[in-house]
Amino acid sequence: MALRDVLADGDRVVHVRGSVAMVVKSPADLDHGYRVRFTDGFEASLKPQDVVMLAHYKEGDLDAVGMVANQRDLFQRVIFRCVIGSRAYGLDDDASDTDRRGIYLPTATMHWSLYGIPEQLECDQTQEAYWELQKFLIFALKANPNILECLYTPLVETATPLAQELLGMRSIFLSQLVYQTFNGYVLSQFRKMQADLRNHGRVKWKHVMHLIRLLISGTTALRAGFIPVRVEEHREQLLAIKRGEMPWEETERWRLDLHRDFDAALAQTKLPEQPDFGRANDFLVKARRLAAEREELP
Repeated sequence: MALRDVLADGDRVVHVRGSVAMVVKSPADLDHGYRVRFTDGFEASLKPQDVVMLAHYKEGDLDAVGMVANQRDLFQRVIFRCVIGSRAYGLDDDASDTDRRGIYLPTATMHWSLYGIPEQLECDQTQEAYWELQKFLIFALKANPNILECLYTPLVETATPLAQELLGMRSIFLSQLVYQTFNGYVLSQFRKMQADLRNHGRVKWKHVMHLIRLLISGTTALRAGFIPVRVEEHREQLLAIKRGEMPWEETERWRLDLHRDFDAALAQTKLPEQPDFGRANDFLVKARRLAAEREELP
């Protein structure tokens, strides 16, 4: 859409500000203009500051200032903050980042506003990410490994009373879906790595290490009913994989043994086939009501 009148013959307006055109040639840099064609076939060259995508124009403040301000406020609504990743697993070294994850609960006003609320807040500079409560619960019910690790990590930095209540009922999210989710992801990723080895002769060993760790974690969940975040018992073997010191064949044998152990754990597990959707829903409704009744964090 044109943001100024388009002239011809020096001063004759052929298309007024707001006219819609199609870009037929984009500029190579900001010093050159867009070549645009209007519905009557007339073409003109417009500088980048004189055009805007129609979809962006329609969004107005909903896609710009308002949303930025809204997200800034949402970081003040974090009800749960924890550390996951290598530091939580006990696999960290001096170069390891500190990965923080958690949950935020928007106020009712934020939730009901035109701006809406994002499913996830992220800050790359500080390695932080926070899921909106409903999204977090849905991921947990689907046995997402990253989410379940948030619920079981020993490194909790912030937990409001509502978040503490959630931690107290975290077992409702454990079900036999752990097997399907964890196992399916590991199998698909190892197939890709086998292809990388054939085609490029290398793999990302840190990723291999975490896939092996997922199998260990999933098997324990089925047998013991909790997610083992720290893996000191296997620390040296896992770090050897991370450093590329364990041959691929040996790593593959360990993986296959773990898969067989995972299969056996599924056959013996006491976990239910499905998580407790009802209790999770009741918790979400309670949280929404609290957010509607008061501005402070519950």
